[in-house]
Amino acid sequence: MMSVRAYARQRGVSHVAVLKAIQSGRIPQEPDGTIDPAKANASWEAQSDPAKRPAPSAKQAPKQPANAQSPPPLPAASANQPPPPGMSFAQARTAHEIAKAQRARIQVQRLKSEMVERASAMNLVFKLARQERDAWINWPARVAALMAAQMGIEVSVVQKILETQVRAHLDELSEIRPDFR
Repeated sequence: MMSVRAYARQRGVSHVAVLKAIQSGRIPQEPDGTIDPAKANASWEAQSDPAKRPAPSAKQAPKQPANAQSPPPLPAASANQPPPPGMSFAQARTAHEIAKAQRARIQVQRLKSEMVERASAMNLVFKLARQERDAWINWPARVAALMAAQMGIEVSVVQKILETQVRAHLDELSEIRPDFR
C-alpha cells in the first residue's frame, strides 16, 4: 500500500493527477486512504485515453502480462444510449466514434438528396394530392358537354352523374394516408 504522493512518484505523474483520478473513479482508493499500486495501475490503464498517455521511454517495456486478453466486444453503438457501466475508455471512445460516423453518413445522404426531411415530404404529398383533387373536381364540367353531345342527352344530367361518381371516388382516395417512417 502506498500514499497518494508515493503512488504519483512511482507513476510519474503529479499527486493532483492521482487525486483527480481517484475523484473521477478511474482508480480505487482503500478505506484508509492508501492506494494498492497493482489495482490502481490496472484501473488507470483500462480507463485512460490511450492518445493522452506518454510515449514509453526506451527503458520502460510495455506493461502487458503474457496472458493478456483482448477487451470484450463492444456493444452496438447508439447515440441515444449512455455507455454501460464498466466500459473501458477505449471502448467508450470507439462507440462514440461509431455514432459520429453514422451521423456523418446521414448528413452525407441528405446532402446528396438521397434523404429528405419527413415534414418536407408530407408537405409535398399534401400539395400533390390537393392538385390532383382539384383537377378531378374540375373534370366533369370540362367533359360533360362532349359526352352529352355524343350520347344525345342533356348536359346537366351527364355533369351531375359525373360529379357524383368523381366525389365518391375522391372520398375513397381520402382514406389513404402516407406513412413515412
